[in-house]
Amino acid sequence: MRERMREFVRFGPIERLEHLFLLISFTTLAITGLVQAFPENNISLTIIRLLGGIENTRTLHHISAIVLVLLSIFHIFYVGYKIYVLKRPLSMLPGLKDVRDAVDLLRYNLGLRRRPPEMDRYNFGEKIEYWAVVWGTLVMGFTGYMLWNPVFTTRFLPGEFIPAAKMAHRYEAILAVLSILIWHVWHVHIKHFNKSIFTGRITLEEMEEEHALELKRIQSGEWPPPLPPAAERWRRAMLYVPLAGLMALFMLLTTYYVFTEQTAITTVPPAPVEKAYLPAKPPGLPTATPAPEMAMEIPKQRVLYAPEPMPISSHPVDEAWAECSACHAPYGYIHPAPLDHADYEASACTTCHPFAKEVSQR
Repeated sequence: MRERMREFVRFGPIERLEHLFLLISFTTLAITGLVQAFPENNISLTIIRLLGGIENTRTLHHISAIVLVLLSIFHIFYVGYKIYVLKRPLSMLPGLKDVRDAVDLLRYNLGLRRRPPEMDRYNFGEKIEYWAVVWGTLVMGFTGYMLWNPVFTTRFLPGEFIPAAKMAHRYEAILAVLSILIWHVWHVHIKHFNKSIFTGRITLEEMEEEHALELKRIQSGEWPPPLPPAAERWRRAMLYVPLAGLMALFMLLTTYYVFTEQTAITTVPPAPVEKAYLPAKPPGLPTATPAPEMAMEIPKQRVLYAPEPMPISSHPVDEAWAECSACHAPYGYIHPAPLDHADYEASACTTCHPFAKEVSQR
């Protein structure tokens, strides 16, 4: 029984911290990003309100993106240190054995094979997830920066790249979230709760099921591989650390520059809506009818389109009729005005159209 409950060290503290930061940044990016992609959804509106508004949501999204970029830079040089200095094998690279393992596992699930395949330190499913994260981070990083600073981006690329980046950013985010919720949750949390990325240790039973080939290497003393001699390791470290440090500094300065180059248009508040003028009590229909001779003197087309001032003679004008636009407007009512009068203020009507009383006195 004790032998069955025996545990093996699988992940060190650095790998566990990397996963923790990835978990936090990815979850935050997914929540704050999807609510911006679907802002009219009721759930999105509720989350945006809880986060303090759209500006706070965008700021939190940007901070999480920067954390993910910094984590990616650290991961590149940490993997390089394990490979170059510690001489660890490239166990995450896919190969033909992964294809054979996938086929054999399918045959086993269909009952065409008696035993499942023996897989190595990282099985084909874990490799698919890892490289999906790498691909998704690259796509989301590049397209996200293009959307963050569209003005700077269009200095070098055609403007059509901005809507294309928006679509790629949105659908890659949906794909990443669905992949985590379906693939990762099933294999890690539902099929059996693999706690090794949090505790650093894995049970013997889990090793036999998921990493039987690695278990044989551990039991035979082949894994973990022996470290290089101290002198060789020191020489490699003295070469790797300065070069990696310079490259990391360059990447950090580049990251700082691209994420502080604020060329994006800030959120513009909506313009205040001015209430259109409506008289408290619309005046009644005019009671006076124009004289036949006066109506003949001022044809309808001339009243509407003539450039010189045209008098108003259809009805007498007094205080009750002082607001011309109450009845005469470009889009309707009584004898609509021309469409080019839409921007004119009501107080300017008598500038070109004197009152009939004034006309009769001339």
